[in-house]
Amino acid sequence: MILRLALLALLPGVVLAQSLDLSRGGPVEVTARDGIEWRQNEQAVVAIGDARAVRDGVTLSADRLTARYRPRAGAAPQQGEAANPIGGSEIWRLEADGAVRIETPTERAEGARAVYDMDQAVMVLSGAGLRLTTPDAVLTARDSLEYWPQRRMAVARGDALVVAADGRRIRADTLVGHFLEEAPTRPAAPAPAAQGARGGVPGQGSRIDRVEAFGNIEIRTADEVVRGDRGVYSPVTGTARVTGNVRITRGENQLNGAEAIVDLRAGTARLVAAPGERVQGVVLPGSAPPPQQPAQGAPR
Repeated sequence: MILRLALLALLPGVVLAQSLDLSRGGPVEVTARDGIEWRQNEQAVVAIGDARAVRDGVTLSADRLTARYRPRAGAAPQQGEAANPIGGSEIWRLEADGAVRIETPTERAEGARAVYDMDQAVMVLSGAGLRLTTPDAVLTARDSLEYWPQRRMAVARGDALVVAADGRRIRADTLVGHFLEEAPTRPAAPAPAAQGARGGVPGQGSRIDRVEAFGNIEIRTADEVVRGDRGVYSPVTGTARVTGNVRITRGENQLNGAEAIVDLRAGTARLVAAPGERVQGVVLPGSAPPPQQPAQGAPR
């Protein structure tokens, strides 16, 4: 038997389409296979066994869900409290444990545990199997995975890895993915015929605009490995800019510099020297050709 309990959540309003956002929209419906417990003293509702919280097309599922509520500001006492014991309340926090998944038709986030803070509009996943899947990339992490739907941002911490749909990979200590803006949910005028218009493509808000990388960056092409301290990757252009202690390695050859431009589509990397400095490297006779480097005095 599945028990159902509808709870009003914080910040009612128009939901952002195709986003893992539970902090906006209508009521949250909590369902469970084994039962729902109302813990009045804790101001919490606990759903056990194939538990789910659904709101405006966003589904959060786990082995166990805990919805923490509080009196809604300005809410008048309601009649029929026995039928709805937390009437006039609002959810401010959702806690999920065990096989956690939050998904829409275009996005899915997974982990062992999740906390969704409605006030901050942020979900933090932890535990094994951290993964965020979008139409054009998969983002994984070891320590934590944060999702900020209203800021259009995801943060992967600890041996973070982003894999594009075509297999391109970037690894770093921390990766910050920024998503394209959402398409309007109710356009004032008919949608333009051209599907390439920004904001007019279904699911566009799930696509990554750029990825910022911090600490121990590693980018691999077919022939080279590029390492550095910080970088920015653009899926639109397929290029990455890496700065700070940059090292490009091809076989036994290595070049060091201040900055590298990596074209992941072409599989090439170009090293750029800092102003007043020279590119340094080790090239062994008979080994593979060294990575590309700019001519003397080439512009940055």
